[in-house]
Amino acid sequence: QVQLVESGGGLVQAGGSLRLSCAASGRTFSNSAMAWFRQAPGKEREFVAAIGWRGGSTYYADSVKGRFTISRDDAKNTVYLQMNSLKPEDTAVYYCAADKGGQGYGYWGQGTQVTVSS
Repeated sequence: QVQLVESGGGLVQAGGSLRLSCAASGRTFSNSAMAWFRQAPGKEREFVAAIGWRGGSTYYADSVKGRFTISRDDAKNTVYLQMNSLKPEDTAVYYCAADKGGQGYGYWGQGTQVTVSS
């Protein structure tokens, strides 16, 4: 059974940093793209960042470019999201996702709350 488990969320002041982790189990994801999405209250889920298989390419939403960094450690089957210079508008539930057989992000974690106070 495939599981993605996020951790590292919490409450931080504006300008602070957090590092989210997403530990995968049930299969290896070294050949799969992985991504982070987020959903703020009353808003639709939005893309944050993605990383290609074996870390070949990274992609970011314009709103986080230059502040967030996605990375992966395939030996640990884990993907990370380093978030710096956090803003109140970054407050959301952050979800980890993994590509499912080249058919899009079919595996999802349960989410971790990030709250940025002003």
